[in-house]
Amino acid sequence: MSESAARPLRADAERSVRAILQAAERVLSADPGASMEQIASAAGVARTTINRRFAHRRALVEALASSAARQLAQAVDDGRPDTAPPLVALHQITANVLEVKSAWGFALAQPAAPGSEAAALHQDISRRCIAVLERARANKLIDEAADLQWVQRVYYALLGESLQSGSEQTDTDTDTAAARIIDTLLHGAGPRT
Repeated sequence: MSESAARPLRADAERSVRAILQAAERVLSADPGASMEQIASAAGVARTTINRRFAHRRALVEALASSAARQLAQAVDDGRPDTAPPLVALHQITANVLEVKSAWGFALAQPAAPGSEAAALHQDISRRCIAVLERARANKLIDEAADLQWVQRVYYALLGESLQSGSEQTDTDTDTAAARIIDTLLHGAGPRT
């Protein structure tokens, strides 16, 4: 466990870590091979500051992945998956997730190390996704015979495609994109009857 995960940080140290992680996301998104010096420069800190918090590059990337996964889990929580009506929850979670994924694309694309905080968070997010889909099925938004594991995979693919095409289309806000994703997930591309 890293020093920063073992005990709470002072406010200035927490700001420094946050600046490092934000800079790492920006720099590594543009150049995955960027050096620690480049990240330090972008964060406005000395290389020794990064070394004090992260023993090596892999530790920095793991911290970045954990931070992004925590934000993704919070995005799901903020959508009230257990209490909001299922359609409302699906829409809000989708909009929230699109915002987090667009801001933390590099970090969220990194494979989570087995047993890591990020891996545990992603497993919990997946479980909660299935629970929302079960609520949607109970409310007859999804066919009762639908394989929810497949529906989840399709949902994730729609999120990914929206993010991929989002970089080409700057006129679509997250609410509009979320509405398109949910509409496509629940109704497909066939004619309305």
